[in-house]
Amino acid sequence: MSSDNHERTESTELGKEKASESRPVTKGKHGTYSVPPEDGEESLFGDPSEALLAARDMRTYFDTEEGAVKASDGISLDIHAGEIVGLVGESGCGKSVTSRSLMRLIESPGYNPTGSIYFNGRDLMDLSNEEIRQIRGNEISMIFQEPMSALNPVFTIGWQIGEPLRVHQGMSKAEAREEAIELMRQVGIPSPEDRVDDYPHQFSGGMRQRAMISMALACKPDLLIADEPTTALDVTIEAQILELITDLNERRDMAVLIVTHDLGVVAETCDKVAVMYAGRIVEYSDVETIFADPRHPYTRGLLSCIPNPADEDQDLDPIEGQVPNLANPPEGCNFVERCPYATDECYSVDPRLREVGDDHFSACIWEDPA
Repeated sequence: MSSDNHERTESTELGKEKASESRPVTKGKHGTYSVPPEDGEESLFGDPSEALLAARDMRTYFDTEEGAVKASDGISLDIHAGEIVGLVGESGCGKSVTSRSLMRLIESPGYNPTGSIYFNGRDLMDLSNEEIRQIRGNEISMIFQEPMSALNPVFTIGWQIGEPLRVHQGMSKAEAREEAIELMRQVGIPSPEDRVDDYPHQFSGGMRQRAMISMALACKPDLLIADEPTTALDVTIEAQILELITDLNERRDMAVLIVTHDLGVVAETCDKVAVMYAGRIVEYSDVETIFADPRHPYTRGLLSCIPNPADEDQDLDPIEGQVPNLANPPEGCNFVERCPYATDECYSVDPRLREVGDDHFSACIWEDPA
């Protein structure tokens, strides 16, 4: 047996021992499986005051004629200062809703039935609308998915970059304009003195994204949430934007949450990864562990879809089916109807995150499905 396989086996056995010590186990096709706890996943994470941002059992539902759509269903997640965390999953998994919920940007018919969002020791759920507005764009900033939609077409780029400086920093219009020029220069927009009075339609896609980044960074936030920051950009511009984000992360010790469906972006930029499916985080660990030893069948499916340029004969293995209707999810595991490892137990047990290795969590009843 190779040393890698030996380490993986040893790690698996340790994970099984931990699970058997703390939870009831049952025999099944793939071995023993753990019955998920009734009190959710909060106990898996440490003291929320130790993280810059800590979500605990955060839920965001939308009222519809079909019932409540559980777009974000019991999310627990820690982001520490200076850390880059990737939130990854296919379209429709609830990534954008989760990222917006962290800033309390969800409006009716969306609502939050339970949960806490601790930021610098404060629970954002307890703050008034005015108090949360003082945090948005100041201590927490966001790069939205479509810069052309996020930018106001009737205001100049410089005016929009300077707005958070006028609102949160109390700068005058002239001071904010000069700072906007400097921010544009920092993110690589050429001739910022000339472009500061341009409108969004006069910028290319890559330049609009850079303008969005400069706007998000204006007040030197502690946390930057980037929702699909490279969508619709060509690979050259994508690489430049990712390099810019990682460089700013290092220079400012700024935490970053990158929301993406692209595992290549995750591998290149992130320290930790949260894999999301059907409104829930189904696997969470550092990036090296996720790529080397994925435990959840959904994570394995995502990785099997990545083409290898060096393998001309590679057959991609796509995940069959679609994300379930979150207003009427299947009984048991949400992934059961698409899972190649599904057994009878999976149709009756609703799995939640549990530890399967050192700081490695998976929401599958099986320790290592095979």
